Amino acid sequence: MNKVVIIDNEESMLTTLEVLFSSKGYAVRTANGGREGLKLLEDGDLPDLLITDIKMPDLDGIEVLRSVKKIDPHLPVVLMTAHADKRKAISAVNEGAHYFLEKPFENRHLLKICSEALEFSRAERKYSQRRRELSQKEEHGILVGEAPQFKKAMELAARAAVTESTILLQGESGTGKELVARYIYSQSHRRDRPFVPVNCGALTETLLESELFGHVKGSFTGALANREGLFKSASGGTIFLDEVGETSLAFQVKLLRVLQEKTITPVGSNEPVSVDVRVIAATNRDLEAEVEAGRFRRDLFFRLHVIPIILPPLRERVEDIPLLIDCILNRRGESKGHKGWFTQNALDRLLAYSWPGNVRELENVIEHLTVICPEGRINEEDLPEKIRTPAVEPFVSARPKATPTLEAMETAYINWVMEQVEGSKKEAARILGIDPSTLYRKLTR
Repeated sequence: MNKVVIIDNEESMLTTLEVLFSSKGYAVRTANGGREGLKLLEDGDLPDLLITDIKMPDLDGIEVLRSVKKIDPHLPVVLMTAHADKRKAISAVNEGAHYFLEKPFENRHLLKICSEALEFSRAERKYSQRRRELSQKEEHGILVGEAPQFKKAMELAARAAVTESTILLQGESGTGKELVARYIYSQSHRRDRPFVPVNCGALTETLLESELFGHVKGSFTGALANREGLFKSASGGTIFLDEVGETSLAFQVKLLRVLQEKTITPVGSNEPVSVDVRVIAATNRDLEAEVEAGRFRRDLFFRLHVIPIILPPLRERVEDIPLLIDCILNRRGESKGHKGWFTQNALDRLLAYSWPGNVRELENVIEHLTVICPEGRINEEDLPEKIRTPAVEPFVSARPKATPTLEAMETAYINWVMEQVEGSKKEAARILGIDPSTLYRKLTR
């Protein structure tokens, strides 16, 4: 049910409009005069629509409009007046009014205008929310992309963000696992509490336990005072355990207890301490393979694997490279984008490269290029050697005494087609019957 507030200093007009809108299913509140109306808007729930007269003795409709736009810039406002004034109408529209209506008017005309105003407001709010989301994602860089695998991962991240479930981010180094973790945190109910990242692979087992769970005075040499651990510091918020696959089996037992019982035991203490923390873990290892090899606890794996999110490597989202380049350049204050910076040959080389370091490597390469080519366009010869002349998978004929794999045969055929069309990827994709983006991905292998 749409809610509407109607402001006028004429009781008869208020009564007429209240009956009209109530009969159409609106929840109606009325106010006699501008001050009463503004107080109603400031004290109660904001409506979906505001209708107000302009000429009122205490506070006119333009002033009400200005005040309400400060409260909610997307609230649609329809202004009414018995004294048509084009300059005032223009002023009202410039101040953010949806429509300027002259009395007397037909009821159906008013209802049509209000219906359009509500529809416009919904679209505007949706667009504004989308714009905020994109702006936030662009701040992280990695979170921009249209490749199917990437979009699927980010859609799952967005859905998981509003839950309290433990999340396991999986992907190669440089795919942006911490950035995705921060995005999940920023969209969660815990975003006003701390986000605490921990690189588990950078600390020894003893130091990691002390850092995460804290310690009591005298528990080991150098423990000169009680220390609160990072789990306690993250209370109410989110802790990000990066490279969790690097931890020892002994530490994994203690981490499992935290996830099961929501308590920690500081080093040197026997007293468990309750913690309220959401856990996001990340690894570049295949944890299932680690479990089978006996290097990772199966019970901990299942505790972490509640919502697994797999971040694709850059070589599997080649079509996103131009967009990522634009984001990287924009963050560096460059406005030209990839179309202004790179020749087509240079861009083709970037698309064909395998990017073992993923987005992190792409960022480093773009930063390098903007330094060595600050003024002009970037040509193929400006690219690093490893990108200009990438290693080529051997042809089938280069594998004597070996039965070629299907992938090797496909590689040989694609290379042969590329030779026949003198390197034209568009023409090669047409002959092969695949999309150019698919060809780019195959060439990176």
